[in-house]
Amino acid sequence: MSNIPTELKYTKTHEWASKDEEDVITIGITAHAQHLLGDIVYLELPEVETQVHVGEEFGVIESVKAASDLYSPISGEVIAVNSELISSPGLINTDPYHEGWLIKIQPDDPEQFEELMDAEEYEHKIEKEQK
Repeated sequence: MSNIPTELKYTKTHEWASKDEEDVITIGITAHAQHLLGDIVYLELPEVETQVHVGEEFGVIESVKAASDLYSPISGEVIAVNSELISSPGLINTDPYHEGWLIKIQPDDPEQFEELMDAEEYEHKIEKEQK
C-alpha cells in the first residue's frame, strides 16, 4: 500500500496522528480515506478549547460523494484548528499528511498515542477491507 507514512499512528476509522516533542497530537485523515471520499468540499471542526474523547466524534467531513464523521484517536483539549481548511478543504485531497491536518490536541494521557495502530497494522486493515 502506498502513502502510509511509517512515522504516524492510525485509527480504524482512518484518522492519522503524530506526536511532537511537547506531546501535542496532530490529527488528520489518511490518504486512503480522502481517496475513498473523493473531492472534499466542506469541513466542520471543533472550536479551540473543546474537550474531545477517544473514539468520539469531533467533526464532520463532506465530499462530493459522501459525508463522514471524524473520530478522535485520543482524549484531550483542542489547542489548534486548521482554519485554512475552511476556505480550502481540498488541501486534504492534495496533502492529507501535512497541509491538510485537521486539529491539534493537548492529550489528557499521552500514552493513548502508543495504543494506536502503526503503519503496518493500518496497511493490513485496509487490505482486509478491500477483500
